[in-house]
Amino acid sequence: MSTKEPHEIRVMVVDDHPMWRDAVARDLAAAGFDVVATAGDGPEAVRRARAVTPDVLVLDLNLPGMPGVQVCKELVGAHPALRVLVLSASGEHADVLEAVKSGATGYLLKSAGAQELIDAVRRTAAGDPVFTPGLAGLVLGEYRRLATDPVPTASDEPKVPQLTDRETEVLRLVAKGLSYKQIAERLVISHRTVQNHVQNTLGKLQLHNRVELVRYAIERGLDDA
Repeated sequence: MSTKEPHEIRVMVVDDHPMWRDAVARDLAAAGFDVVATAGDGPEAVRRARAVTPDVLVLDLNLPGMPGVQVCKELVGAHPALRVLVLSASGEHADVLEAVKSGATGYLLKSAGAQELIDAVRRTAAGDPVFTPGLAGLVLGEYRRLATDPVPTASDEPKVPQLTDRETEVLRLVAKGLSYKQIAERLVISHRTVQNHVQNTLGKLQLHNRVELVRYAIERGLDDA
């Protein structure tokens, strides 16, 4: 399985509480991650992230100067390869859904233990969606609700791109909420091959991220196939 070692993963930690921020950065550094920067407010987070280009941004939502969701939108919009793991005290459904819609890859509550956070950062870097137990079902439920909303269609709508059987199979498992690791194990292929199939599918469908990909699959009933 072709995944980065911790020392190859560049991480930035954003939180307005210095003691908490330093503790998270210290735990991640001790686990071998390359902690390239920290920030204590929204504008500083955007500036520093643009300067150091981390692989994973560990982001609090409640920030002075600029909300965490806006930080997420600005950075992911400019750097689609950036993965954002929200680490928040709030488990409110509205906060979780807004973070995901803003481009966050995962959402972890601050009640998580150090090892849970370390595992979450590693999985986030690999592109897997990581959620505190109970929140993943909430997000998938929202995808299904969105999929039932009427979608305007144009009379000259282009033909649906043709996916290979394997790309369709991977897409179906993504829609069911499986991680890349779980998909790789189920299909007996490498983690890198799963990532390649997902990237190819995103390109064919002209989608930008996994959130849009899951919505596309659910709209077509692939999660129930």
